[in-house]
Amino acid sequence: MNPQIGNGVTLFFEDLGPRDGAPVILIHGHPFNHSMWSPQTAALTTAGYRVITPDLRGYGKSPVLPGKTLLADFADDLAALLDRLDVEQAVVGGVSMGAQIAMEFRLRHPGRVRALVLSDTSAAPESEEGKTFRRNLAERLLAEGMKPYADEVIDKMLAPYNVTGMPQAAAEVIGMMCATDPEGAAAALRGRAERPDYAPVLAALPAEVPCLIVVGRDDVYTPVAEAESLHALAPHSVLAVVERAGHLPGVEQPEAFNRALLEFLAGI
Repeated sequence: MNPQIGNGVTLFFEDLGPRDGAPVILIHGHPFNHSMWSPQTAALTTAGYRVITPDLRGYGKSPVLPGKTLLADFADDLAALLDRLDVEQAVVGGVSMGAQIAMEFRLRHPGRVRALVLSDTSAAPESEEGKTFRRNLAERLLAEGMKPYADEVIDKMLAPYNVTGMPQAAAEVIGMMCATDPEGAAAALRGRAERPDYAPVLAALPAEVPCLIVVGRDDVYTPVAEAESLHALAPHSVLAVVERAGHLPGVEQPEAFNRALLEFLAGI
């Protein structure tokens, strides 16, 4: 579906599974789209959950709004989408940038989060070096398009041994990256450069808002040590390290990822 959610924003999303199932919204990372969650959607809907997977503004089938998109803008878009679907509260999960949006969602709409699922991410604010990198990368994507970037980072998005050992998964990830509109990706990069510190959000999570932290054993962007720091911050969190995976364990090792996710959800 591709509905208007307010403020001139239109989002494409899929809403699958039983309508009376416990709702789970999964937020993709940069520069991907909702289809990266296909293995999780299949497992969760089979288990009776209602799964909502949007394309963030500027990604996938959602229209592009050039300029700068703050993580707060993404979070508010998702709150408006849940309003449209009459979903008051959901498990909110994401990977990488998507997990930072999930933390921003908890910051801005705390009562709407039943639980958090944070995969391969960081809570720290952007460093000055990181701000410069993201802003320069935004300009580079506008100048060059997505393919040179996709080719450059594929063996960081996936563990190098999975790029060669899982050619179909690698092709799908490259396909998602190359299909992303550079304007949308650039707007998100500019906004992400301004992200705040989410450590206080995690530290303040109460017992009734549990948190699952997942990380690929061989993630070079947000290593296991980063996930361990999030686990230490969040008092009611569970840490799952997925073997034989890099930055996208839900794509690289979907069975292990889904097992950790379903076990977590069954306990809340």
